[in-house]
Amino acid sequence: MASIGHGRVLEDAAARGLDVALVARPAADSLEEAAALLGLSPHFLVKTLVVKRRDGQFLFALVPGDRQVSWPKLRSVVGVNRLRLPEAELALEATGHERGTITPLGSTTAWPVYADRTMLGARIAMGAGEHGYSLFVQADELIASFGATVADISEPLTLSS
Repeated sequence: MASIGHGRVLEDAAARGLDVALVARPAADSLEEAAALLGLSPHFLVKTLVVKRRDGQFLFALVPGDRQVSWPKLRSVVGVNRLRLPEAELALEATGHERGTITPLGSTTAWPVYADRTMLGARIAMGAGEHGYSLFVQADELIASFGATVADISEPLTLSS
């Protein structure tokens, strides 16, 4: 029986007509480790970031795992001068998903979705609403099902020293 977390995700995917595959995987300590467990390059493991606007509204930003959100680019696309990542508790409250499992699918509230253009054309893995699972989906189908805004919102990942 599906748990509440990925059950909600699978129900939403079905309602959107998305062809998805739910894959159980061991716990991972990093995105790179999760990608390796799935046999993927980190680019194909897409991060879903919950982003809070100054007006208190939220949005989802989808960014490949080998990239990071570019705040100036995202602010420009959204048309605001201030965005931030909310605290983990606030992200959970806003979506119904814990950090590390977040996906726009099955979110308790429908927020706008912004997808980085570098993920177009790929079959991607992403959070599945529950730890220990990943969800595979065609990026273009996912984007279309949300009417997401596709734009250049990322930059290559830089490692901090």
